[in-house]
Amino acid sequence: MSKDIHIKKGLDIKLKGESEKFTENAIASDVYTLIPEDFHSIIPKLSVKIGAQLKAGEAVFYNKADEEMKFPSPVSGEVMDIIRGEKRKILAIKIKADSQQQFIDFGVKDPKAMNAEEIKSHLLASGCWPFIKQRPYDVIAKTANTPKAIFVSAYASAPLAADYDYVLAGKEKELQAAVTALSKLTTGEVHVSIGKNSNSPLAGLDNIVLHKVSGPHPSGNVGTQINKISPINKGETVWTINPQDLVIIGELLLTGKFNAERIVALAGSSVEAPKYYKTKIGSAIASLVHGKLKGTNNRIISGNVLTGKAKNIKENLGYYDNVITVIPEGNDYELFGWSLPVFNKISTSRALTFSWLLPNKKYDLNTNTNGEHRAFVVTGAYEEVFPLDIYPMQILKSCMYQDLDEMEQLGMYEVAPEDFALTEFICVSKQPHQEIIRKGLDLMLKEIG
Repeated sequence: MSKDIHIKKGLDIKLKGESEKFTENAIASDVYTLIPEDFHSIIPKLSVKIGAQLKAGEAVFYNKADEEMKFPSPVSGEVMDIIRGEKRKILAIKIKADSQQQFIDFGVKDPKAMNAEEIKSHLLASGCWPFIKQRPYDVIAKTANTPKAIFVSAYASAPLAADYDYVLAGKEKELQAAVTALSKLTTGEVHVSIGKNSNSPLAGLDNIVLHKVSGPHPSGNVGTQINKISPINKGETVWTINPQDLVIIGELLLTGKFNAERIVALAGSSVEAPKYYKTKIGSAIASLVHGKLKGTNNRIISGNVLTGKAKNIKENLGYYDNVITVIPEGNDYELFGWSLPVFNKISTSRALTFSWLLPNKKYDLNTNTNGEHRAFVVTGAYEEVFPLDIYPMQILKSCMYQDLDEMEQLGMYEVAPEDFALTEFICVSKQPHQEIIRKGLDLMLKEIG
């Protein structure tokens, strides 16, 4: 039996360029890249040197603070380059893929017969542990902690997000194996959220508590669901994991192989024919977008338009991302645009804007912020799109003046930068909300731990 969650506050941003439910194999990438910055707060220590031969699943680097936490190669091949920055900081590790892939055999496992320590050790040794994140702080889960609950959101409400019902179809065995294993790592429940009218492969799984979610974005954000199901208090920890990463864990248990395969949505109004592509973690963006875009003045985003990271065509798919969004670059400006009626943009305000009259209209938006950075203006607009039981303006300001006590009292333990993506989108002051929250969380992690 499911437990329904209905979200009233929020904003659905309907954009042109949704991916057609059709999957092709992406062009095989010659080089796959691991970026340590994808794993926030981790200090990497290399396990390999340039020229080393790797098998898929073999450790490339590990966490300096926890040497058991390993980060594996998504493919078999040769380490062709290690790019460093200031003070020899590791920026990227590039691996030239073999034509025939070879995998490390971690052994077939039965999660029902394993205890919590055996499962944890297996996930650490195979490099699957980085898929598990924790709150507070929105970082890779600390291996010493036991969470009060584990959350999986299989309902993607973000603009042009990949449809989990589609990309997970036929993966019930892998999902069940992963969920069975994870259920032994918590003292509480594994909470799985799907869309209210969803036909999700996760709906029939054992060892879960199912929740059906409805309402505008950010109803699909795992932070919204945590807030409504089991809010985090001081001293408590919950873990979160993406549904497609569950498939990789499940396949590891069932086959003994670390298979970094991922179905990625190529979406956005600047894409000629938006659809899904089968690729691997760390693949080159060029292998997905080359020859498929309209024009040349575009912004390529690894992730969705609200929380993703801008990339150029020579860079790689983000480690946790399952969508590449391409929209027009917003480097053109309208004369007297601030004083004219607006018909082709989305706004929560009704001052000279009319998107509220057409709630189902799809828009072709670009990256223009339509204004410049300025001091915070108190408007009450954030609360209209922010469904968490938290004061968004106050928590942002407490992060800016670094008051740890106030940050604790206002609920910083249960938020992540993505929870403030919508408030950043509608912000008339053009403040970088997600960056502010990330810096606040980093300060708490450093000072409180």
